Amino acid sequence: MSITATLIGQMITFAILVWFIGKYLWGPMTQMMDDRKKRIADGLAAAERGIHEQELAEQKATQHIKEAKEQAADILAQAQRRGVEIIEEAKGDAKAEGERLIVAANAEIEQEVNRAKESLRAQVVDITIAAAGKIIKKEIDAKAHGDLLKDVVGQI
Repeated sequence: MSITATLIGQMITFAILVWFIGKYLWGPMTQMMDDRKKRIADGLAAAERGIHEQELAEQKATQHIKEAKEQAADILAQAQRRGVEIIEEAKGDAKAEGERLIVAANAEIEQEVNRAKESLRAQVVDITIAAAGKIIKKEIDAKAHGDLLKDVVGQI
């Protein structure tokens, strides 16, 4: 055999091998690699979406926390205002109660003064009758001279 026949045989075998690899191995292998490439790209895209969604969720959480803090501050401010209002109402109620007690005490004092005056008038009438009785040496009828004595007491 000659070198050329061996070389031609090897070339034919090589061509059959290339055709066989191209038809049965290369196509499925490239398809497999393309599928894997697509899966990896999908996985990376999903990871990017996940990162983006995580960032959005963190922003939303930060916004919710900020809103909650603002609401808490508003609630505290309202509570403080209501506390001040309650204190002012209590002060007003206490002042009104104090004024009412002062008015009641003044009325009671005035009643006591009037009772004391009436009591003193009655005592003055009795003393005046006794003194007048001693002066005139006769008995004065308190009922008969009551108007006269009341006039004298009114002048005192």
